[in-house]
Amino acid sequence: MGNAELWVAIAFVIFVAILVKMGAFSGIARSLDSRGERIRAELDEARRLKEEAQKLVAEYKRKQREAEADAEAIVANAKVEADRLAAEAKAKLEDLIARRTRMAEQKIAQAEAQALADVRAAAADAAVKAAESILAANVAGETADRVLAGAVNEVKSKLN
Repeated sequence: MGNAELWVAIAFVIFVAILVKMGAFSGIARSLDSRGERIRAELDEARRLKEEAQKLVAEYKRKQREAEADAEAIVANAKVEADRLAAEAKAKLEDLIARRTRMAEQKIAQAEAQALADVRAAAADAAVKAAESILAANVAGETADRVLAGAVNEVKSKLN
């Protein structure tokens, strides 16, 4: 039996030698080599695409940071503008209140002056009538008319 196994081993070696001589293994080797090259090319392409993707991600992150910074600047400017507008509105309101207060005080002063003038005029009329009636009762005739007219004019000029 040992002899049969020897002959099988020799036949196998001869068969493999014939296959090698005919180039059966070279096709397999070429096929494996081409497949290895194709896999290497695909890996290189994948590596290149990965680097591009990383560059794009970095670019988008940079743009996002810039957009966030712009948004923060816009918000800060809006706050400053709102504060300025509030201060301006407050100043205008205070000015309006001061003007209205001055106008009201002027109207009050005018009303007081008018009331005082009205009281003086009423007092003058009352004094004139009182003087007329006193003089008419005490003085008679042409002299009375002359004295009465002078007194009335004098009282009117002094009270007004």
